[in-house]
Amino acid sequence: MTEPVIADKAPVAVEVEAGKNYFWCACGRSKKQPFCDGSHDGTGLQPVKWTAEASGRKFFCACKQTAGQPLCDGTHNSL
Repeated sequence: MTEPVIADKAPVAVEVEAGKNYFWCACGRSKKQPFCDGSHDGTGLQPVKWTAEASGRKFFCACKQTAGQPLCDGTHNSL
């Protein structure tokens, strides 16, 4: 399995819609950060499905090191 690539060292703010599914890029290779575009093929990594419980702004991890996938937990501050 390939290690994820750090796409950015800051989270990506996204306005989400309640009940909608989002597929977070776990590999860091997607050109549509923070979401999957299929670039993980062959890496052994898979996108993470996340369903918004409420509408509003969420901060998705772009460093791909968060323990709270897919949302940022501040891990990027120590990279």
